[in-house]
Amino acid sequence: MRFRNIDLNLLLVFDTVLTERSVVRAADVLAMSQPAVSHALNRLRHALKDRLFVRTPAGMIPTPRAEQLALPIRKALNDLQLAVEGDSFEAATADRRFIIAVNNYAAVVASGPIVAATCARAPKLRLSLVPSGTLNIADKLDRGELDIAITAQKCDGERFASQVLIDDRYVAALRTGHPALRAQLTVAGLAEVQHLAISSAAEDLSFIDEGLKKSRTIALDVPYLSAGAVLVQSNLVAILGGKLAEEFRRAYPIEVLELPFDSPNLRTVMTWHRRFDDAPAHMWLRKTIVAASVAI
Repeated sequence: MRFRNIDLNLLLVFDTVLTERSVVRAADVLAMSQPAVSHALNRLRHALKDRLFVRTPAGMIPTPRAEQLALPIRKALNDLQLAVEGDSFEAATADRRFIIAVNNYAAVVASGPIVAATCARAPKLRLSLVPSGTLNIADKLDRGELDIAITAQKCDGERFASQVLIDDRYVAALRTGHPALRAQLTVAGLAEVQHLAISSAAEDLSFIDEGLKKSRTIALDVPYLSAGAVLVQSNLVAILGGKLAEEFRRAYPIEVLELPFDSPNLRTVMTWHRRFDDAPAHMWLRKTIVAASVAI
């Protein structure tokens, strides 16, 4: 098989199906009909003499051959996109997609302002925010399957760049009318109550036990998105990032109190691959995210 016999449009279809793991979603992203995407895949399968994808309940799973092709095709498409974009980027008319991985904290605290700022300046731009929890962020950035990651830690390696978006502090959150609610929370008071822990957080909260001079009593573990609803229906207290607690307070009758001991900063970092350092569209998106984060 000769390279010149391959329709390059088929590679774009391949890359999109690989990212979306779905012919239906790939068709939506590419503004093509589902049969057209399926036909393109079949042409590429015939040309490469490989199934490329296997349909499963979890989506379209790539074959070993497809996984082998994924990185070089993604890199080639990225390089072509950079070449076509040239030295300018017009946000008002830009019609493209960015994939951003966010951790739970960023999903609650930063997603709204980032989406609002992006849509206001680039109405045709499409953002896909995906949970970062189960992803190998460095690998996804290397492969070009992510444009940006917004998480608690930057990726190691000189090929990655990063910028701090948010520096938060920890606070105590508890329901309005809680028996332990006082104008000022004490170490003794915080040690006596039962705690709500966040099962979906990857934060080091050992500082709480150090501040209490004992191990806290954890009565329940819940994901971030359940914390507010559980707090207002219990006598539990949760130690959360301050900005996250304020988001919960907007939706629930929750009080937010300063901790009676020092705590580390809760940092949120934006990470990207350095090959996009000077890409106009990518630069614009990073600046928009930074500007939106400043106002949080």
